[in-house]
Amino acid sequence: MSFTHGLSLYVTVYIAPENVDCFFAAFKPVFEKVVAEPECLFFEVYQSRYEEGKICWVEDWSMSPELFLKRQITKDYYKEYLAITEPMFTKPREFEFLERLSPEYSMTKPSSM
Repeated sequence: MSFTHGLSLYVTVYIAPENVDCFFAAFKPVFEKVVAEPECLFFEVYQSRYEEGKICWVEDWSMSPELFLKRQITKDYYKEYLAITEPMFTKPREFEFLERLSPEYSMTKPSSM
């Protein structure tokens, strides 16, 4: 698959409720580095109101999954984050790469935040 318009990465992690604040303390510095990457087009994080400790995020990238796995996820700043956060998981991390469609199927309102 060519991923002409880039990829969307959907990630879900399940954190022990008592560790959610610690998770976000480790997550925030990596989030800041990721969003500074020129190929990162979008990054938004969500938290379930119904399942405590369920945290999801969406990242849009101007690259294929193959390049993402080769050039992005291998960056050094992920190592400490993963070492700190993975022991907090109560279930395995879930992720999926989806192909972004053309801009005609994308919209963000300026006042969405």
